Amino acid sequence: MKTNLFSLAGKVALITGSSSGMGKAIAEVMSENGATVIISSNDD
Repeated sequence: MKTNLFSLAGKVALITGSSSGMGKAIAEVMSENGATVIISSNDD
């Protein structure tokens, strides 16, 4: 059972380095909790 510990509804998160690893996981969790997520990566 998944519990929503916090709500990010109406918030915008700009996450750098989010194409993999910890940045990707953070982007996914923030999105699941209602944030509009903008991801950025420097990978070519």
